[in-house]
Amino acid sequence: MKKIIFLFLITFSFILKSNAQHHSKDSAISTSLITVNYAYQFPGNDLFKRFLSIVGFNISEKFPGNDLSKRFYSNSAIGSSYLYKTKSNWFMGADGFFMFRDKIKETGILDSISTSDGNVIDGNGIYADIRTVERGFYLGVKGGKLFPIFGTNKNSGIIVLLGGGFMQHKIRIENTGNTAAQLKGEYKKGYDRLTNGLAISEFIGYMYHGNSRFVNFFGGFEFVQAFTQNRRSFDYDLMAKNNTKRIDLLSGFKVGWIISLHKRQPEKFYFN
Repeated sequence: MKKIIFLFLITFSFILKSNAQHHSKDSAISTSLITVNYAYQFPGNDLFKRFLSIVGFNISEKFPGNDLSKRFYSNSAIGSSYLYKTKSNWFMGADGFFMFRDKIKETGILDSISTSDGNVIDGNGIYADIRTVERGFYLGVKGGKLFPIFGTNKNSGIIVLLGGGFMQHKIRIENTGNTAAQLKGEYKKGYDRLTNGLAISEFIGYMYHGNSRFVNFFGGFEFVQAFTQNRRSFDYDLMAKNNTKRIDLLSGFKVGWIISLHKRQPEKFYFN
């Protein structure tokens, strides 16, 4: 994580230096923006509650939203978005991200087919190589507003976005060599905890939009609240269908690179 943050700081320093040779725009423009982004996310309500308290909303300790933190650790997310920016600095568009981590927190999902020492026997009578990892995604639409304060021009500043969409996550069970019959095909679905539902999202951060189409970036905090439920008809380890309603929260820091599709404005020259 420290290496990733360091790389982004170096990149942003280069961006600011390379844009110093351009004149700042003296007017807001309308343009289409394509972003590629990375986020480091934390499940549960701890970070979300702290952020709300900072902005003046104190919530009860009983506030729900720790369901996801019982299953997964913090994760990475890689995503992309399309945004249309108006001359009045309003935004509308769509976005999505893929979240992943090669380790999960929840234990015991394979106990019913495991030996006393926690291993699964494959078709050859030896221990199967079984790995459980986190996989998930979010797809949605969003809109918001840019406020050109603390910016070098009228197209840069504080940006606030609100969105809604669909989030899904599951425990991916990797059966190396597909040797364990207990975890083939439809059987595997009885253990993977496939969960999804509608979600809302919020983002607040800073966007830098210069004269160049390619030298633009943003960074800030993103929060996702998903109202989900297990979608499998039967969980083998529980020997029942899980109908529990969940509130899955993700909070994290997101940074991204922006490709602006606007036409570069000509430089202005003044003559006495």
